[in-house]
Amino acid sequence: MKTAYPFLRPGMTVGLLGGSFDPPHQGHVQISLAALKRFNLDQLWWLVTPGNPLKENPPASMARRMAAARAMMDHPRVRISDIEARLGTRYTAQTLRHLRTTYPHVRFVWLMGADNLAHFHRWKDWRDILNTVPVGVLARPGERISARLSPAARIYGAHRIPAWQSQRLARAEAPAWCFLNVPMVDASSTEIRKRGEWSD
Repeated sequence: MKTAYPFLRPGMTVGLLGGSFDPPHQGHVQISLAALKRFNLDQLWWLVTPGNPLKENPPASMARRMAAARAMMDHPRVRISDIEARLGTRYTAQTLRHLRTTYPHVRFVWLMGADNLAHFHRWKDWRDILNTVPVGVLARPGERISARLSPAARIYGAHRIPAWQSQRLARAEAPAWCFLNVPMVDASSTEIRKRGEWSD
């Protein structure tokens, strides 16, 4: 990304998949392709974060993770972005505020795996996220039950869009969220690091 703010046409729908991508893997690719189709998105951005405030150990260098993400995900409608590092934002809610101010006529959708929904209530200003942008949740292996029983899922249960209506999520007024069960690759960045296949 040459500039902090790439051009987006008013009315576009853009999914935002945030993460350390330390390292990126086929699971990220698969949920991205599913989200583009099932949520009817015009674009999807991988937001490669400088670091996760909920994790103790720092990730590999930004340059290495960006390069690996670009090598892993080659799709004309997917952008690999370091915008959080450029903006200096540390939390998702901050990033969303910047993006919505910069692109007031673009429809953003926050995307995450079901494992993140399970502890979403621990994120800073998590209610602000759900109250300002639609959220798409894509099930990962072993996380379906804990995600559906999570505090966020229970508190916002009345705002859940059924999976068969997932195509309307991107244009729904927040709060709105949708939980999709999709065929998943059982891949984990943590397990890849444990196997010694990724080190800085």
